[in-house]
Amino acid sequence: MTSFDFINITGTAAFTLAGYLVGVRKRLDMLGVLICALLTAIGGGMMRDVLVGRTPMIFVEYAPLAVIAVTLAAAYLFKLQHTQKKVLAQAFVWADSLGLVAFTIIGAQVGLLYNLNVFGVVMMGFVTAVGGGIVRDMLVNEIPVIMREGFYGTVAVIVAFILYLLDHFRMVNPLTLQILLFGGYALRMWAYQTRLRLPKL
Repeated sequence: MTSFDFINITGTAAFTLAGYLVGVRKRLDMLGVLICALLTAIGGGMMRDVLVGRTPMIFVEYAPLAVIAVTLAAAYLFKLQHTQKKVLAQAFVWADSLGLVAFTIIGAQVGLLYNLNVFGVVMMGFVTAVGGGIVRDMLVNEIPVIMREGFYGTVAVIVAFILYLLDHFRMVNPLTLQILLFGGYALRMWAYQTRLRLPKL
């Protein structure tokens, strides 16, 4: 398994869990929870693939569907739906933050694959990371997280930009990708814990 595969699986599982927790918190039925999980896990990637003019990967590969199915089964078997609301909210932050960073890296790597400039690479990472969550939140009638958490989208921009620099200096390898993944996750959790916000106009 390559680092790319590991990060992709990690992001898919994390965002599937985040969507599942939103559906449970909103007290949706089984189909509603499934839709929330799917939108969160594949929505951003589909937007990204459309932007670069290729068939969404979810339509040609079975691995993401397998990861989603296993994650949903595990969440149900561990009875996360019966967890207290406070614990659910905290679990959502952990899962969503991990998915945010992992999918930013995946999206930015697609931008690098298509030889996009720095803006294109950052945009691919940003869209992949936040696209599914935006659609999910709008569907359940919530203000998207990116609009409420001032530093949420900024983490995606920073991580994607760092990956662009690593590629520019020929420093992309399994070790630097792992450092970027865990470093970005630590940054997101630190920003959440300290309630870091961008200045308002």
